[in-house]
Amino acid sequence: MTFPARFEFLDEIRELVAQIARAGGFNEKEIYSLQLAADEAASNIIEHAYEGISNATLDITCDMRGDTLTITMRDTGRPFNPSNVKQPNLKADLSERQIGGLGLYLMRKLMDEVRYEASPTKGNLLTMIKRRG
Repeated sequence: MTFPARFEFLDEIRELVAQIARAGGFNEKEIYSLQLAADEAASNIIEHAYEGISNATLDITCDMRGDTLTITMRDTGRPFNPSNVKQPNLKADLSERQIGGLGLYLMRKLMDEVRYEASPTKGNLLTMIKRRG
């Protein structure tokens, strides 16, 4: 599905993920984690890849095969290098924490695999994979 890359569409993105995950046999706790990972990913794309761009779109695919859910998000915004993102210091006091990195950290913790590819001709592709149970 294609969504406008705006924060007000995050509910619809989370609902799409929940529908596919529920149909695939994930339990409610797993579905919540999948929704959170998708929300973080879409929010990062909207906020960073499409910063200052008002008419952008985000293509999302949720594919259930066997016990594995694959969520892909494709955008044509600014490319991103995940290796440039520092691991957040979760033990630091909130007032002293560095901004950034928490969304990527959550995606990696909640999903079994997170991959990112940037292509000058095809745009950016984020792939997140979760196996049931």
